[in-house]
Amino acid sequence: MAAAAAAAVAAASSPFLGHSSFHARKTSVNRYRRNSDVGFSIKAIFWGPRKAAEPTKLDLSLGDFSLTESASEGDTTSFDKSRKLSVQVVSSISEVSADEWDACSLDAAGPDKFNPFLTHGFLSSLEDSGSAVKETGWLPQHIVARDDSDKVLGVIPLYLKSHSYGEYVFDHSWADAYYSYGSRYYPKLQSCVPFTPVTGSRILIRNTNYRDQVFDILVSAMIALTIKFQVSSLHITFPSANEWGKLKEKGFLQRVGMQYHWKNHNYKSFDDFLMDMKQSKRKNIRQERKKISTQNLTMKRLRGYEIKAKHWDTFYKFYKNTTDNKWGSAYLTRDFFHNMASKMGDNVLLVVAEEGDELVAGALNLIGGDTLYGRLWGCLPEAYYPSLHFEACYYQAIEAAIEFNLDKVEAGAQGEHKIQRGYLPVPTYSCHFILDEGFRRVISDFLLRERAQLEHVMELLHESSPFKDNAA
Repeated sequence: MAAAAAAAVAAASSPFLGHSSFHARKTSVNRYRRNSDVGFSIKAIFWGPRKAAEPTKLDLSLGDFSLTESASEGDTTSFDKSRKLSVQVVSSISEVSADEWDACSLDAAGPDKFNPFLTHGFLSSLEDSGSAVKETGWLPQHIVARDDSDKVLGVIPLYLKSHSYGEYVFDHSWADAYYSYGSRYYPKLQSCVPFTPVTGSRILIRNTNYRDQVFDILVSAMIALTIKFQVSSLHITFPSANEWGKLKEKGFLQRVGMQYHWKNHNYKSFDDFLMDMKQSKRKNIRQERKKISTQNLTMKRLRGYEIKAKHWDTFYKFYKNTTDNKWGSAYLTRDFFHNMASKMGDNVLLVVAEEGDELVAGALNLIGGDTLYGRLWGCLPEAYYPSLHFEACYYQAIEAAIEFNLDKVEAGAQGEHKIQRGYLPVPTYSCHFILDEGFRRVISDFLLRERAQLEHVMELLHESSPFKDNAA
C-alpha cells in the first residue's frame, strides 16, 4: 500500500518517475490545525453547469499588524509614516483600484521588468469576462494589505480552486493519492495568473522601507488563510526566483519546471540572430520561412489600436479550434479578448497570417518591460499550412523582440521542438505548502528526485543547442 501511494503521487506529475516510501495515514492536518481557531471548513466548490457552493461566511480580515519604522536618512516617502497594516481578503479584484494594484505590481518587478499579466487590467479581464470566476472553479480570494491611511502596500492574486486545470504545474496525481487515502485535495488555494504559465512576482509589494515586513506578513496571511479554510494545500506557481528562495524559508516545498526561451544577444536583425546558429539549423529555419510566401501567406504584426473587434472575433475562433483539438474545452471566453485588448492597449501584439483578404491564423503576444510573451495560437479549422505555426509563434516573435529591443521571448509551456529554432531550456519555479505531514513528506521526497532528474535533462538539452559553440 505504501509503495502504491508513493507511485500515485509521482505518476503523471512528471515524466521522471521513481519510487518512494510513503507513510501517510488518514490523518487530519495535525501540526497546522491543532492550534487553529477554526469553526468551519470548505468542503467543495463546483464549476461548469453546476452552481458554485458558497464558502461559509467568515471574517474577511486576516488581522492588523504593527510595522517597525526604519526610514533611511533623508527619506521623506509618505508611505513610511504609516505604523499599522490591515490585511483582508477580497472576492474580486474590482475591490482594489487599478492604480493601487498596478503600483504594487510595478514596484514588485521594477519598471524595466514590467509584467503585463500582473496588471489590474489583465486580471480583471479574466474575472469580468467570466473566465476566472467561481463558476469555472476559480474563486478569487485576493489578499490586500492597507496601511492606516488606507493606502495599499501589498496584494496577492489568490484563488480558491476546485480543480487543477489551467495551471501548467501538474499535481493531478497528488489529488489522486489524497483520494486513495480517503482525504480531500480540493479545494486548494492557488496564487498565480490563471491560464498563464509566465514567471513573475506573486507577492506584489510597494517599494517602501516596510517592504520586507509586508512580505513576511502577507506570506503568513496566506498560510493563515489556508489553515482557516481547512483546505489541503497552498500553491504559488511561476513565482520569481527571488520569491522562490524566500518561500523555502517559510516552509514551502520547492519545485522546478522547464520552459524554452529565446535570448536576444543585442541582435540588429533576424539574419544577425541566424548567424549565431549552426549552419544546418540556420538552413532549416530559412527553408521554413520560405514556405510562408510559397503558400501565398502574408504575415502582419498588429499592435494596440491596429487590432479591431473583427480581429478578436476571428482570433477567438482560432483559439476555440486549438482548444477543441487539444484540450476539449476553452478556458477563456470571447469577452476576455475584447476586454483585455481594451485595457492593455499597446502591450498587446497580435501576429496574423492572411491568405488574400482572409485571416487564416493568429498568435497572441503581450509586451512586457524586457520580454515578449507568446501566449495563444490558432488557425482555421481543418486548415493546414506547413511551418505556419513556427513562423507565427516563434520567428515573428523573435523579429518583434529585436525590433522592440527586448531581452527575451517566452514562448509558453512545453515544446522541445522550440530548441532547434533558438529557444533554449530555462528553469521555472513553484512553491507548495502541504498541510498534511504524511503527504508533505512523500511529496517533498518526490520533488527532490524530480528536480535532480530535470536538471540532468536540461544539461542534455543544452548539449544539443542549435547555436555555434562560440555564440554569445
